[in-house]
Amino acid sequence: MTIRHLKIFIAVADAGKMSGAAERLYVAQPTVSQAIAELESWYNVRLFERLKRKLFITSEGEKLLSYARHIVRLFDEMESGMRQAGQAPVLAIGATVTVGTCFIGPLVARWQSMEDGRRARVCVDNTTNIERKILRNELDVAVVEGAIESDDLVAQPVSKDEMVFIAPISHPLAGQRVALHELKDEPFILREGGSGTREIFVRMMRERQLSFHEAWTCNNSEAIKNAVMEGHGVSLISNLLVEKELREGRMGCIQVSDVPPILRHFRLIRHKDKYLSPALNSFIALCGQAE
Repeated sequence: MTIRHLKIFIAVADAGKMSGAAERLYVAQPTVSQAIAELESWYNVRLFERLKRKLFITSEGEKLLSYARHIVRLFDEMESGMRQAGQAPVLAIGATVTVGTCFIGPLVARWQSMEDGRRARVCVDNTTNIERKILRNELDVAVVEGAIESDDLVAQPVSKDEMVFIAPISHPLAGQRVALHELKDEPFILREGGSGTREIFVRMMRERQLSFHEAWTCNNSEAIKNAVMEGHGVSLISNLLVEKELREGRMGCIQVSDVPPILRHFRLIRHKDKYLSPALNSFIALCGQAE
């Protein structure tokens, strides 16, 4: 059993089929099938059930997958660390859309100015996708605003954020104080599934057993702001993202009387087994000063 076996196994588990893993790894499908067969023979367990041309990972496979991801992650970090020993390391940083729009840029610039010669690669995506990339070791660290599901991640708060309801400046409720149920018939412009902002809104409405009309689904904050200002509906969004538009009178806030201030934390997340290199440690320390 080798690292190569584990990498092939992880690829099959992620793709859900042998052919998908073969395409991802640029190898022949029989090579993939043979590696899985050798792993199953080595441990004398069945890693996948094959039902109607589909693969379903077994409980034994899930157990091995957890170990395999950890072992391959450490191996890749060792390879990268040793090969880059004489070079300036690149820190892979993730950020959710709100964080990427108004928070992470100055932080990364400050880190790079402090750590002369070190560079960052930044990926901005929704919370679900950022979490997945951290678990797969595609990112070293990330700052997110949504809830984290995996117990393999550790999180620490780094900054606060407040959510506000916004409406077109000409909307009858702009600048008014209303109860939440008075908004249930409004067309809402919301973030896509997997977004921390969307999760907060949906949970709030469900807790109060209120339905809502989703008129637009957007994967970025600029699209939401433009749609609101053009009169297509109302939204819930980070106050940090709309401070300028509110100040300039290009949109208005709706005060919701029966909802307490909607506060959340931007949180730094990393894998609990991640090797804390000097570059990563310095970035984590800088984030800790951001509050």
